[in-house]
Amino acid sequence: MPRSPSPALPSAYVLLRILVVLNWLAGAAIFALLTATIVAKAWTMTALGIAPSSEISRLIVPLRVIAALGLVAVPINDSILRRLLAIVETVRRGDPFVAANAYRLQTIACALLVLQLLSIAIGAIGEAISTPAHPFHLDAGFSASGWLAVLLTFVLARVFAEGTLMREELEATI
Repeated sequence: MPRSPSPALPSAYVLLRILVVLNWLAGAAIFALLTATIVAKAWTMTALGIAPSSEISRLIVPLRVIAALGLVAVPINDSILRRLLAIVETVRRGDPFVAANAYRLQTIACALLVLQLLSIAIGAIGEAISTPAHPFHLDAGFSASGWLAVLLTFVLARVFAEGTLMREELEATI
């Protein structure tokens, strides 16, 4: 009996394509802001509503580093999204247990690991520049759910690799 296609697959495909575009748009916005802080520092700070003070000179370099780390995350996110698109495509074709998907999941797990490390670095910078008078809150740092996603993706990659081997062995016996 043939399986009916899941309505979630076309939605996932469209959503992933949208996320690819949004990821690069966010990267462009970060790049523009970073460039503006280098080329026109005083104007940018005024436009952002930050009054000139000695506090700004202490914060500008760490904020640029945070922006640069954000730029590093853009191609990593793109790598994840494009591999997910390829996996969705194999599921749509009805052939998800292929070696390529196991490799894709392994690469996604490594990319998620790098993103978690970037998040910890960004969180540490945010903590370092935060003061009681001027608290600096970032949604970055250690994330239990992020690390769980890394672990889960590594395990899932291994499951796909084993599933691929089992499928190949089964086909060889038939």
